[in-house]
Amino acid sequence: MPAKSRASAATEVGDRYFAAVAARDIEAMLACWAPDGIEIISGERIGLPDGLRDYFGQVFGAFPDLTFTVVDTIVRADRYVCRYRLTGTFAGPSSFQGMAPNGARIELEGCDVLQVRDGLIARNDAFLDGMQIARGLGVLPPQESVQQARLNRLFNLRTRLSTWAMVSQPRAVADDVWLVRGGFPAKTFNVYLLRDRAGVALFDAGIHAMTRGLSAIGARMGGITRVILGHGHHDHRGAAPGLGAPIHCHPAEVPLVEGNGGWDTFDFSKLNLLGRFLMPRLLRSWDGGPAPVAGTLSEDDEVLGFRVVHIPGHSPGQIALFRESDRLALTTDCFYTLDPQTTRKGPPRLPHAAFTPDEAAARASIRKVAALEPRQAWPGHAEPVTGDVRSQLEVAAA
Repeated sequence: MPAKSRASAATEVGDRYFAAVAARDIEAMLACWAPDGIEIISGERIGLPDGLRDYFGQVFGAFPDLTFTVVDTIVRADRYVCRYRLTGTFAGPSSFQGMAPNGARIELEGCDVLQVRDGLIARNDAFLDGMQIARGLGVLPPQESVQQARLNRLFNLRTRLSTWAMVSQPRAVADDVWLVRGGFPAKTFNVYLLRDRAGVALFDAGIHAMTRGLSAIGARMGGITRVILGHGHHDHRGAAPGLGAPIHCHPAEVPLVEGNGGWDTFDFSKLNLLGRFLMPRLLRSWDGGPAPVAGTLSEDDEVLGFRVVHIPGHSPGQIALFRESDRLALTTDCFYTLDPQTTRKGPPRLPHAAFTPDEAAARASIRKVAALEPRQAWPGHAEPVTGDVRSQLEVAAA
């Protein structure tokens, strides 16, 4: 059908449909629709015909004096765009989205984009300002009001507690490498941001409570391009599922990342009495759940100027990243500089036996990192090892 004929058909059905809306005639509205049509109102799909019948039945029942006025229309081929104004009183008797009629007056504009096929509506995307509706109904206070200012303060307090209290601001630790620390109140979970073209890649992802903060920091730095997991334990994959970026890890770590995070390899009996009680509960609260792995990294692969180093023991597919140019090592949980039960900091040591199923391999991995002779070795928690790094790691591995 020529574009002019499609435009004529779109104009005819569009005019007829919105005349039916203005007349509050639901059956006449439905007569304009194709049987397999798709109605989307403010992002919510409304089923046809019963869903549309129920939705508009509620609207017309909640706003008995609703007026629908067309402001302007644009027709291009099989598209009919209508901007309109709605006014009405929330008088009932019907409720609206679970709210009882309160006599409030609404006045707002909306826009519908119809797609027409064979003289019937095939799809409609309707856009309404939900915040304006909420203000009109009294769900939200008037803009610039004292009540709105109080609500803003509560919202900002919640943001500080739920987002920014959980992460530090990024701190440069080397060229194109930043550290973000997370957790509350003590920030002991380390996440590293590596420059990746215009954005940043993450090495490890901390705990679930860090998700919003990491997402915001990543957005400020150009966007999170990918998440590289040093290993898949709960306190390192925690934010990964919620960041919306592809996840990469060692092939041997995929079952942990996509599964239970290594839970079946932990031996909580090796913790003290308080640790046996607290640690299982903390791990569950730190975890963001299983995450799909988009790709894998193996020994000697290159990524963003770093070389992948396989360091098993604490987990089967644990990896470190080592950059030859400045001898920087990012080592996740190859070693600890923090006692997980007391949170006391100290020199590097073997990762705790409760979470390290193969201690012999863990010792060998620490020696492997030591042999690289890094100038700085940054772990998954707490402080780095600097100075004579090799000697300190060899002592830890003994």
